[in-house]
Amino acid sequence: MTRTAIAFALVAMVAWGLWAVFADFATRSLAPEVAMVVSYVAGIGVAVVYVLAQGQRPALSTVGVGYAVLGGLFSGIGAISYYVALQRGSAGVATTVTALYFVVAAVLGVLFLGDSLTTRDAAGIALAVGAVALLST
Repeated sequence: MTRTAIAFALVAMVAWGLWAVFADFATRSLAPEVAMVVSYVAGIGVAVVYVLAQGQRPALSTVGVGYAVLGGLFSGIGAISYYVALQRGSAGVATTVTALYFVVAAVLGVLFLGDSLTTRDAAGIALAVGAVALLST
């Protein structure tokens, strides 16, 4: 990974950590689906500003837009489920369990995208799953 990629990943890590805390606060006084919609509207605003700041017209393709729509549908299902989990449980457990989405992505990447999974990768995934099991029981 390049330094720029790592920097963006670190910003995402901190931003998502803050998002989890504020989402938990939001579900204390809003219905989960309302909190999610408000959160996503704010997020869309950030995304639009980022796209405009690039200074060029974004390249669009039918296939890319189709995949983005499918991704958005699954993101929405995951987000509403996450907000309901926050309202009904603890932020620590809900966030830890949902953060394991990378396991699903890793398996699907191997099956459908031609990604490789080393023994070290598999061991890391197993440790992460074990950590979630410990934290959520």
